[in-house]
Amino acid sequence: MKNTQFTPAWFHVATLLIALIVPSVHAEILSGKVVRIADGDTVTVLDASRNQHKIRLVGIDAPEKKMPFGNRSKQSLSEMVFNRHVQVEYDKKDRYGRTLGKIVLGGVDVNLEQVKAGMAWHYKHYQREQSEEDRAAYSQAEDEARVAKRGLWKDAAPTPPWEWRKRNRR
Repeated sequence: MKNTQFTPAWFHVATLLIALIVPSVHAEILSGKVVRIADGDTVTVLDASRNQHKIRLVGIDAPEKKMPFGNRSKQSLSEMVFNRHVQVEYDKKDRYGRTLGKIVLGGVDVNLEQVKAGMAWHYKHYQREQSEEDRAAYSQAEDEARVAKRGLWKDAAPTPPWEWRKRNRR
């Protein structure tokens, strides 16, 4: 009769290897008050210790200030979060030292709301860094905003900010 309680050694080794290879999804939470809106995808949050954190909204790219809808995108974000206490879910910083995060206010994903309102693109270049659920929601929100011609989608062919930045670097 076989002992069903016995687990082969290779199983333990395989489990350990999988745990080491597969990155864990471990988001940190920052709580604080939004004290500055730089543009439609960047804010500054002041935490309880009075430290300021520059937050780049992950998963989206909003028009630059000098682009069409740049000021409107900033205004939209400001109306949602300025002077409000928010939660920022994050797990890393970008090359400029900004915290890459998802802002949540009252259970609502603010980044997603910017896309729904047509105030930002789903930043597909970095979509692998999003959860599958967020990736699908942001992509669908952009498609719906485009079809409804909301915000920047009122323009027949809006220039994405990554293309605009590339052209203006030269």
